[in-house]
Amino acid sequence: MLDRVLGLASAVSIGIGTLAGPADPGSRVDLRFDDPAIVESSGLVVAGGLFVTVNDSGDSGRIFVVDGAGATVGTTSWADDPVDVEALAPAGPRAVWVGDIGDNGADRDSVEVLRVPYGRGDRTVDPAAYTLVYPDHGHDAETLLAHPRTGQLFVVTKNIFGGTVYAAPRRLSADRPNRLRPVADSLAIATDGAFLPDGRHYLVRDYGSAAVYTFPDHERVASFRLPDQRQGEGLAVAPDGSVHVSTEGQHSAVLDVDLPPAVVKALRPPAPAPSTQPSPAVSEPAASPDAEDEDGDGDGAPVWPWVLGGVVVLGFVGAVARLLTRHGAAA
Repeated sequence: MLDRVLGLASAVSIGIGTLAGPADPGSRVDLRFDDPAIVESSGLVVAGGLFVTVNDSGDSGRIFVVDGAGATVGTTSWADDPVDVEALAPAGPRAVWVGDIGDNGADRDSVEVLRVPYGRGDRTVDPAAYTLVYPDHGHDAETLLAHPRTGQLFVVTKNIFGGTVYAAPRRLSADRPNRLRPVADSLAIATDGAFLPDGRHYLVRDYGSAAVYTFPDHERVASFRLPDQRQGEGLAVAPDGSVHVSTEGQHSAVLDVDLPPAVVKALRPPAPAPSTQPSPAVSEPAASPDAEDEDGDGDGAPVWPWVLGGVVVLGFVGAVARLLTRHGAAA
C-alpha cells in the first residue's frame, strides 16, 4: 500500500515539477555507473572529480567511489549492516556523511549518521557513528544536508503532506543521543538535497522537481523541474556550484543539470542596501568666524527688511511729532 501511495506521490511530484520550471531543463550525462552492484543509487556526493554514491536499503554497509568514466575505483565498507541508508552529504576532505535515516513505517526510536572516509582503492573502516533522535516520534527521511562552513547537519523528512527540516546539534556526541529540533517546513516527498558552496542557499529535490531555499531563513525562493528519471533520489552540488542528480536502476546515469535563469538570479548575492545616512549637500567654502555674511548680519539672514521697517517707523514718529508741534502752536 505504501508503495502505491509513494508511486502516486511521485506522479504528482513530477506534474508539479513540470509546472514549476522549464519543460525541458538542460542537462548532460556525466557518466553511467558501470558497476552492476550499484542498483539503487540513493545518495550522491561530487568532489575532486569523483562521484560517491550508496545503495538504498538492503545493501551492506558500503559506499562506492566512481570516476568520471563511470568505473568504480574504490569502495569503503564497515562491519555493521545499516537499517535503511538513504542519503550522503559532504563531511570534509575525502569523507562523507552516510545517513541511515530511512524509516518507511515511522517507527524507529532513533536514526544514525556515520562519518565515512573515501578514496581510490578498497578499504574497511570502523566509522564514527552518531545517534539522532527526533523530539516527537519517528519520521521517514531521505535527505541529509551538511552546511559547507559550519558542518552542521540537517535532516529533511519525507512526507506526502510536506516535509520538515530538522537541525542536529552543531557538535555531535558519539556517547549519547543527539536531539534534533524542527526549524522549517520543506518540500513534500523530499528524496535528497545539498547546500550550495555559498552556504546561503540549499536545494531539496523530489522525484521530478527541486526547490531552492535560503539559509538561515529557510525561505523558498525558486523551484524548477528536473530531468525525467526512473526514480530520482540523488542530488549533489559540487564545489564549483554545478548540480548533479542520480537515479535508481542498474547502470543508471548521473546528470549535470543546468539551472534555469530565474534560479540563477535567485542565487545572486543581494544588492547592497542603500545608505540610511542623508546625502551630503554641495559643499560651500567655509566662512571665517570673523567674517560677515553677504548681507552683513553675521548669521546669514537678510537685514534689509529690518532697515526698511525702521525707516517706516521713524517716518511715522516724525509725522506724529510735527502734527503735535503744529497743534501746540495753534493753541
